[in-house]
Amino acid sequence: MVIAYLIEGWNSADWAAEMRALDPTIDVRVWPDCGNVEEIDYALVWKPKPGELRKFPRLKAIFSLGAGVDHVLSDPELPRDVPLVRVVDPDLTMRMTEYVVLHVLWHHRRQRVYDQFQKEKVWRNLPQPPASDVRVGIMGLGVLGTDAATKLRDLGFRVAGWSQTRKTVDGIESFAGEAELEAFLNRTDILVCLLPLTPQTRGILDRRLFSRLARDGAGDGPVLINAGRGGLQVERDIIDALDSGDLHAATLDVFESEPLPPSSPLWTHPRVTVTPHNAADSDARSLSRYVLGQMRRHQAGKPLENVVDLTRHY
Repeated sequence: MVIAYLIEGWNSADWAAEMRALDPTIDVRVWPDCGNVEEIDYALVWKPKPGELRKFPRLKAIFSLGAGVDHVLSDPELPRDVPLVRVVDPDLTMRMTEYVVLHVLWHHRRQRVYDQFQKEKVWRNLPQPPASDVRVGIMGLGVLGTDAATKLRDLGFRVAGWSQTRKTVDGIESFAGEAELEAFLNRTDILVCLLPLTPQTRGILDRRLFSRLARDGAGDGPVLINAGRGGLQVERDIIDALDSGDLHAATLDVFESEPLPPSSPLWTHPRVTVTPHNAADSDARSLSRYVLGQMRRHQAGKPLENVVDLTRHY
């Protein structure tokens, strides 16, 4: 079995070393030093340059090494007859859930205000509603969204989920499709976005959407948490909504342009929390085990799991 890593922005050597340690019999190559490209069976990728994947004529599958696949689907020369596989791994899921729960609680418990009180040496308690009075809405009830929703449910929050197709999760109110988006937003105090980036979802987090969030909640006002993809949000609209009161606060892990430019007003806005796209970092050891298991399944004649539907973009 011959595999090739095509990785931008991460240390390819670390990933290659993890795979070699798991199975020394695999011929592991790192782009651009891949030798004879006709020998490559599988490509393991993160943000490959457009046109690179078409140079491998005998690929059996392409594995995306992160939670999203838009970085692959944006390639106009992507070989569409080769299966594209998403990573669905407990480690990745756990990391995203940790991030979502952390920031929901951070806003719910008004930690930003208490941090300011500490700087000013102010000893003061703020009214604190119980979690059972707070309505969290999660956009995107896939593997990541469902896990985060159930953990928040178990903490006592009133959790609902919205997705393109209806999902059934015990204790989670379900909304589906454009026809039910308004009702979902109207009952949501803290909005968590974990949607995939598709032509239909690009720019969905805009001023009009923010204006439809609940105004009768137990907290200080609507909160946005986006740990999905940067292309989901309109950053100018986020700032305008914060300044107008349509949003009270925002936690953003992803951005229209990454790294976030120093000139962005998001860095210094008093009610924005910025994190550097680290909500669910891909762990080389854990994800290498996942990909190796998938490749072995495929070599044994079994079907690949979590293959992307190219018409739906996830």
